[in-house]
Amino acid sequence: MAGDDREASIWAHPEPGARHPRLTRSGIAAVALEIADREGFEAVSMRRVAAELGAGTMTLYHYVRTKADLIALMDDALMAEALVPEGEMAAGWRAALGQVSRRTWILLVRHPWALISFQESQFGPNAMRHFEQSLAAVEPTGLDPPARLELLALVDGYVFGSALHAAESLKRAALARADPDLVRRGVEFGLAQLRTGSFPHTQALLDGRDPGQLPDPAIGPPMTMEALEAQFERGLEAVLDGAQARWGLTAEPRPAP
Repeated sequence: MAGDDREASIWAHPEPGARHPRLTRSGIAAVALEIADREGFEAVSMRRVAAELGAGTMTLYHYVRTKADLIALMDDALMAEALVPEGEMAAGWRAALGQVSRRTWILLVRHPWALISFQESQFGPNAMRHFEQSLAAVEPTGLDPPARLELLALVDGYVFGSALHAAESLKRAALARADPDLVRRGVEFGLAQLRTGSFPHTQALLDGRDPGQLPDPAIGPPMTMEALEAQFERGLEAVLDGAQARWGLTAEPRPAP
């Protein structure tokens, strides 16, 4: 039925033929990704993508029927970045799960808007491949299927949460560079609150020093990609340690620091 056809996933429809040969789904997705990376997910629309391609909006509809289909194409293009290259999957469960987790984390930090768009997207071919790789990574554990899924959910929760934290930290760092006075006013407010004595645990982080004498860089960890990546690695190892203990899994050599 026509109604069912309109509601079907974009992946159920073959890509249109050569009626408009200069447009392809991959090209459309690439332009949409550029817009989202440059201006944010909210800036992506059928009209905007068509304009960037130098095509009419109705021409774009020949390839992408709805905004949901456009998001599906974007997210599937992103999921290609998360895939471990063919033949490079590590043998042990910790190493393999670490590979999948790192590639996913880097993808999400590089494209932070995807943390929102993934919630709205259709499950595409590359998402299926990513899930298959994740299952392959935990296969050496010997766990039963429900436990394997629980392990993947545990690690995914950490990866997504850490990526969200990293994206917010990088955004704050960019704001600090763009408007240092705004940040300084925020720091001054925080220091004034510490001096009231109402935040003893926060004050303890300063080792008893007078917060008024501390330079701004001493407030909080450095918000650089390198520092955030190192923090992610430490957390990932802690999560894998916990999983190993929780399910009684065989230990594996840790990667070199």
